[in-house]
Amino acid sequence: MSLKGQITEDMKSAMKAGDKDRLKVVRLILAAIKQIEVDTRAELDEPAVLNVLTKMVKQRRDSVEQFEAGNREDLAKIERDEIVVLEQYLPKPLSEDELSKLVDEVIQATGAVGIRDMGKVMGQIKAKTAGRADMGAVGAAVKERLTAQ
Repeated sequence: MSLKGQITEDMKSAMKAGDKDRLKVVRLILAAIKQIEVDTRAELDEPAVLNVLTKMVKQRRDSVEQFEAGNREDLAKIERDEIVVLEQYLPKPLSEDELSKLVDEVIQATGAVGIRDMGKVMGQIKAKTAGRADMGAVGAAVKERLTAQ
C-alpha cells in the first residue's frame, strides 16, 4: 500500500476509534498533500509525500522553539504531539555513523575536492536520504569534510 493510502486508512481508523487528536493531524497531512496535488495538477509520488511530511515536521519543530521562547508550553506540547504522529509516516532516520559513511561515499563518488563541489555532493545525498536525514546536519557534515580536504 502506498504511503498516501496508508494515511487515508489511518484517518478512517482514527475516526472509528474516536481519536480526535490523531484524526486532526492525519487530516492536516491529507489536506497538505491534496493542496499540492491541486496546485500542480498531478498526483504526488512517494518521495513527494515524504517531502510534505518532512516539511510539516520541520514547521512544527520551529513552532515548538518559538512557543518555548514565548513561555507557551501548552502550545509547544500540542506541536510535539503532532510531530509524534507525523514521524510515524517517515522512514527511520539515518544514524550518525550511517550518515557519515554516506557523506564519505558520495564525496568519493563525485570526486569532490573542495567547498565549491558542495552543491554536487548535497544533491546526491538529498536524493539518497529521502526524508531520512536533517539536511541542515548533512550540510554541516559535508562542509566539514570538504574544508578538511
